[in-house]
Amino acid sequence: MIPVKLFKKEVINKKIQKSKQDMDAKLRYLAFLNLNELFERLSTTQAGLTQDEAVSKQHEYGKNIITIGNKNTVWHRLKEAVINPFNMILLVIAVITYFTDVVACSKPDYLTVVIILSLVFISGLVAFVQSERSNSAAEKLSKLISNKADVWRDGKLTEIPIDEVVPGDIIKLSAGDMLPADVRFISTKDTFVAQAALTGESNPVEKFSNVHNNNKDGLTDLSNLGFMGSNIVSGSATAVVLAIGNDTYFGSMAKSLSGDRSKNSFERGVDSVSNLLIRMMLVMIPLVLVINGFAKGNWIEALFFSISIAVGLTPEMLPVIITTTLAKGAVTMSKHKVIVRTLSAIQTFGEMDVLCTDKTGTLTEDKIVLEKYMNVHGSDDLRILRHAYLNSYFQTGLKNLIDLAIISRAEQYELETILKNYRCVDEIPFDFSRRRMSVVLVDQAGKRQLITKGAVEEMLAISSFVEVNGRVMPMDEETKRIALETYKKHNTEGLRMVAVAQKNEVPDSGSFGVADEKDMVLIGFVGFLDPPKESAKAAITALKDHGVRTVVLTGDSEGVAVKVCGKVGVNTSYFLTGVDVEGMDDGDLLEAVKTCDLFAKLSPSQKERVVKAFQAAGHTVGYMGDGINDAPALRQADVGISVDSAVDIAKETADIILLEKDLMVLEEGVIEGRKTFGNIVKYIKMAASGNISNMISVIFASIFLPFLPMLPVQLLTQNLLCDFSQMGMPFDSVDKEYIQKPRKWETGSIKSFMAFLGPVGSVFDILCFAIMWWVIGANTVDLAPLFQGGWFVFGTVSQVLVIHMIRTSKIPFLQSKPSLPLFLSTLIVAIVVLITGFSDFAIGLDMYKLPPIYFLWLILILAGYLLCVHVIKRIYIRKYGEWM
Repeated sequence: MIPVKLFKKEVINKKIQKSKQDMDAKLRYLAFLNLNELFERLSTTQAGLTQDEAVSKQHEYGKNIITIGNKNTVWHRLKEAVINPFNMILLVIAVITYFTDVVACSKPDYLTVVIILSLVFISGLVAFVQSERSNSAAEKLSKLISNKADVWRDGKLTEIPIDEVVPGDIIKLSAGDMLPADVRFISTKDTFVAQAALTGESNPVEKFSNVHNNNKDGLTDLSNLGFMGSNIVSGSATAVVLAIGNDTYFGSMAKSLSGDRSKNSFERGVDSVSNLLIRMMLVMIPLVLVINGFAKGNWIEALFFSISIAVGLTPEMLPVIITTTLAKGAVTMSKHKVIVRTLSAIQTFGEMDVLCTDKTGTLTEDKIVLEKYMNVHGSDDLRILRHAYLNSYFQTGLKNLIDLAIISRAEQYELETILKNYRCVDEIPFDFSRRRMSVVLVDQAGKRQLITKGAVEEMLAISSFVEVNGRVMPMDEETKRIALETYKKHNTEGLRMVAVAQKNEVPDSGSFGVADEKDMVLIGFVGFLDPPKESAKAAITALKDHGVRTVVLTGDSEGVAVKVCGKVGVNTSYFLTGVDVEGMDDGDLLEAVKTCDLFAKLSPSQKERVVKAFQAAGHTVGYMGDGINDAPALRQADVGISVDSAVDIAKETADIILLEKDLMVLEEGVIEGRKTFGNIVKYIKMAASGNISNMISVIFASIFLPFLPMLPVQLLTQNLLCDFSQMGMPFDSVDKEYIQKPRKWETGSIKSFMAFLGPVGSVFDILCFAIMWWVIGANTVDLAPLFQGGWFVFGTVSQVLVIHMIRTSKIPFLQSKPSLPLFLSTLIVAIVVLITGFSDFAIGLDMYKLPPIYFLWLILILAGYLLCVHVIKRIYIRKYGEWM
C-alpha cells in the first residue's frame, strides 16, 4: 500500500501537472490570435483599460501575487506556535494528571491540571504574538520597496504597484524592468529578455511583436510571449497582460519551484548546534529512563521524567528567539534607512568583511552635470551638444543620468526647438558589451542620419573618420592620437567622457542593427562631472574601522575612477581594468584581489567574476549596485545591496535595500547586523551550556537519589520560566568591542563554550542537592516535594541570573548594562520563582513550601555560582581571546 504522505504528494503533483497543462494551453492559444481577437478576448483595447474596468477586473482576478505554496498565513503561524514538543508533552501529562488527580481520586484536585493547561496556553500565546509581530514588521518593510509598473489607464501612462496589474492592462517596458505578469508583446524595439530564472538559459532572448511562432515550439520559446519573473535586458516594448499571479507560468510551477534555498553560514551553524542538542536529548531519554526505572521501580514515572528532561533539552524557543531578534534588527535597521528583504541576510550583513560597490552615486553625489561639450581638439562646440541631445532625447530605452544631464543642458540653450525638424525611425539600444547606443533620424528634407554616443574606446573602434576643423578626415594614427589625448587629458581631471559620432550614409529602408554601427565620423566628446560625496571618505574610514574593506567595481574609465577614489580614501596605487581581468586566469585574479581595491571598465560578467574571486579568497562579500549591469554581481554576492531608486531587476535581486544611497547608511546597517548576530549567539551559548549542566545534574541525581529530583510538571514549568526570562534577549544591548569586527558563525566556539561552562552549573546543582539533603533534611521519599522545591528554585533562579554573566565579557551591571526588556524579563521571572517556592503556591506544582533558612543558603550558592562563572569567563577569554 502506498503510504499516506506519498499518496498525498502524488495527488499534489497531478494537480500541479494539470495546472501547468491548462496554463500552457491558454497562453499558447493567446499567442497565436491576431491583435483584434486578442483584445476582444481580454476585453481591452490598444489604449488600455479605464480605471473602472481595472477595478472590476481586480475584483474578478484578485491581486497580482503568487499565493500557491505560501505557508506564511495566520493559521499556519498559530499552528506552529501551539503544536511543538513542549506543548505536546504538557498536554499528555495533563491528560494523565486528570485521570490520576480527578477521575481516580475520591477528592478531585483540578489545580495541577489547570496549571499545566495554563502553561500550554501561555507558551502558545507568547510564541504566536511574537510571530505576529515579526510578520507584521516584515510586511510593513516590504511595502516600502515594492516595485512599480507603467500601464495605460484612462488613456494616460500611469505608474501603479505591480500587485495591481490586471489581465488586459497595456504596459510599457524598458531596460531594467521586471515583467509584472505573463504578457504578449504588441510592439518591440530590439527587446531582449533574460528568462534564466524560468528556463535556465543564460543568454537573453530577443522578443518580437509579430507572430512567427511554430506550433511545435515550447511555451517559453514563443517569441511574442514574456513571463513573470523575467526582465528586460535592453530595448523597449509595449505588451498586453495575459495572466497574473497564480495563473501565470511562474505561478503554475510555484510549488514545484519552492524547494529550499541554500542556507548561509549562520543558518548552517544554527542547524549544527540544534542537531547537537537534539542528539544529546536522544541519548538522555533511554539513559535517564533506564537509570530511574531500575533505581526507583516506577517505569511510568521514569518515562515521563525522561521525556520531560528531553523536552527541557530541546531548544524549542530557538526559532522564536531567532525570528524575533532578526525582525527587531530589521525594524531598527529600517530606522537607519536600511530595508531588509531577506531576514537571514541581516547576519550575513554583519559578517561581511569586503564591500564591493559601484562608484556612481555611492562615492559620488549622483548628480551628474554636463560640464564640457568639445570637438576632438578639446574646444567648446555647441554642435557636439546638439548631436548628443538628439541621441538622448529620441532613444526610448532607460534614460540614465547621462541622458538626463545632456537633455537638461540642451534645454538651457533652448535646443528643444530643433526637435520638430527630426523624427526617429529606428534605434539600436544600449548594451554592456557594445557600451554605446544609436538612433536613426530623418529630417524634413528626408535626409537620414545615424547618431551614436558611447564609451570612448568602443566608439573609436567603429569610427573610420574624424571631424577636424569642420572637415571630415580619415581616422589615421595622428588624428586618433589627437582624439585620445583630448580624452585622456579631461578624463584624468575627473571628467567622465562620452564620445559622439554620426554618419549620413544610412540605408533608406530596412531594419537597422549593430552591423550599421561602422565607418562612423567621430565629431567630439561630452564630459560629465559627478563630484565625490563629502560623506564618502568618512564612511569608508568608518567601514574600515569596523573591519570592512571597500573595493570599487565600476564600468567607468580608469581616469575618472582613480580621481574620485583617490579623493574618498580608496587605495588607487594598484588598479585593474576589465581588459586586465579578462587576461587573468582564476589563480591570477585570486592573487590580485588580495591587494587591489579598484577595478575599472568592468563588464557585468567581470564584476560577477571579481566577486567570486573575493569569495574564493575566504571573504564574506557584499555587493552594492543599482543598475542592470549589477544584477549578476548582486546575485553572486553573499549579501546583495541595492537602493530604492534602482532598476527593478537590481531591487528584486538584492537582499537589502537602502532608502538613501550613502555608505554611511550602510555602515549603520552593518553595526545593527552584528548586534543582531550577537544577541542570537548569546541565546544559543546559554542554551547549549545550560543543557550540558542539566544533563550531568540529572544523571547524578538519578543515580544517587531514591526519588526523582524534580517531577515532570516542575521541569516543564522551569523550562517555560527560563524561556520567558530570555524573551528580552532580542532587545539587549551589545558591547561596543563586539561590533568592531565582522562576526562569522563558529560551531567550534559553541562547543568549547559548552565544555567550559556546562560542568560549572552541575557542580553547584550537586552542592544544592547536598544542602537540601544534609542541611535542610529533605532526605526521604516523603520529603521529596521539599527537595524538588529547593532544586526548582535554585535551578530556575541560577539560569536566570547567569544570563547577565554570559551576555557580556565584562562585569555585568557595572561595566555593561543589559537592556530594560531583558532586565525586566529576568527580574520578573526570578521574583515569580521565589514567591512560588517560599509560599503556599508551591503546592500547585506538587512541591512543599521552602523554609526561610533555605533563602540564606540560596543566596550563598548563587553568589558562589556567579563568582565561579566570572572566574571561568576570565580564563576562557585568556585562552580564546574572546567571550562571545
